[in-house]
Amino acid sequence: MESPVSNQLDQSPLRVQWKTYARNAAYIIAALLVFLFSLDLMIASLQQLGNVATETILLATSNPFTGLFIGLLITAIIQSSSATTSMVVALVASGSINLQAAVPIIMGANIGTTITSTIVSLGFITKKKEFKRAVAAGTYHDFFNILTTVILFPLEYYFGFLSGMSRNIATRFFHEPKGNINIDFSFLGGRFEKIIDFLKDSINNGFVLGLLSIVLLFGSILFFRKIITKLLGFGSQGKFQQFFFKNTLKSFVWGLLTTAAIRSSTVTTSLVVPLVAKKIVKLKSAVPFILGANIGTTITAFIAATFNSNAAISIAIAHFLFNFIGVLIFLPIPYVRSLPLNLANGLGRLTLRYRLVGFSYLLFTFFFIPFLLIYLSKGVLEIQEATYEKQFLGKKNDSYTLIVKKFKGNNLTAWASEDDRKAEGSLKVISVFRKRNLLIINNELYELNKEGFCKDGEDDKGKFKLCIRQIIPRLQLNNDLFTDSVFVFEKSRYQSEKNDSTAMRIYVSAQENLIVKKEYIDKNGNILSKEQLVLLKRK
Repeated sequence: MESPVSNQLDQSPLRVQWKTYARNAAYIIAALLVFLFSLDLMIASLQQLGNVATETILLATSNPFTGLFIGLLITAIIQSSSATTSMVVALVASGSINLQAAVPIIMGANIGTTITSTIVSLGFITKKKEFKRAVAAGTYHDFFNILTTVILFPLEYYFGFLSGMSRNIATRFFHEPKGNINIDFSFLGGRFEKIIDFLKDSINNGFVLGLLSIVLLFGSILFFRKIITKLLGFGSQGKFQQFFFKNTLKSFVWGLLTTAAIRSSTVTTSLVVPLVAKKIVKLKSAVPFILGANIGTTITAFIAATFNSNAAISIAIAHFLFNFIGVLIFLPIPYVRSLPLNLANGLGRLTLRYRLVGFSYLLFTFFFIPFLLIYLSKGVLEIQEATYEKQFLGKKNDSYTLIVKKFKGNNLTAWASEDDRKAEGSLKVISVFRKRNLLIINNELYELNKEGFCKDGEDDKGKFKLCIRQIIPRLQLNNDLFTDSVFVFEKSRYQSEKNDSTAMRIYVSAQENLIVKKEYIDKNGNILSKEQLVLLKRK
């Protein structure tokens, strides 16, 4: 029989409070584990679907414009940039897309996530003065991300600014591999492996597994957000105002921390809209909070990438850099800071006069314009599939397939894709750009000049000399495949490792803008191995 004192202790406020904390902590840990498990399951499902799924994703994201608006549309539909960025991390980890293709999707996700605050602002349409302030508050986040994208997307498009910087940071500080990686793409060191193997054997359908992983991913983020929002007391506007908007620095830091805790800038920025609408907070005071929230939302990609053996840490860094550089541009400088603010206020005034403007802005920005630009940008890129056969001296032949992305009329010198999959039989991606006699294939520059032309270069292996040894008018590759104007380059190194004096002959077709053959030769000119194009399909 329990004593009254024991019952009283069990029901004491302190004990009840600790039980509540313990229960909430268990919920948070469970949500985090489900989140990581869903990413692991998504990677497994993509690998099970194989080359067909990989090729579909590659074709969908091959054009950076398309990738940008795919990220925008997906995030606008599901209203969660955290879910979109987590999926992108999983796609990068599985090798379905590379870093260069992922960065535009992340940019689009940052714009797409602002749709929620815009929708919230339209809820004040029946209250004239509040409606104007609500639209201004709801669309400030839009204009900040749109303007940041307008600045950074061309830099990424032409120079690989974000992808290059994030890859360098990941390599230098997080020891991410530079080139090909061959590791276990599983979170928490493969601790979910048995469960995933069981699901793969039971369901045996990559598409169903992928769908299940997306449901679990989205559900875990929503559940996590709900628990943290309740714990922080965000249901009370009074608490929100009291703690978060006293000065610029405090507002910025609180925006960053609360959004990192909730893992959703959608919630925190949407809560600002009614506060500004009701004049509890001025929009100028809320701006630092919104900018801090933009950085805080990047925590989700870091959580996803950190448990992935650094395989996808670059995309998490790219997500952070996009938001951080945007803050550096628009927060410190008063004139620049006022630009998105003036655009938001101007739209608020225009919407007050013509109520239809708010709805038109929503439909055009998040749906109509992305669809239109995706359609118009189709001609920028040509996709080909190239199959190569490997031949080794005294060894069995092997083959591999490339997806070739040919860019037209764009100076994409740094838009080369790296092969992030070492396994034989998996699809690899290369990008090609041609301007007059300059041909860039996967960041390698080939100058189509006259016989005897040489130039020096340097790569990760050291300095080399690249010379044009011969120009072949027509080269027969097999019974069905031939190509015209083939430039034969010879690449030799000034200092070879371990006294290795082998050189490489590279046969570059000026007709196809493609490497059609490679030969590795010894110092006597004997061919040790070669790779030759045997099949080329246009898509």
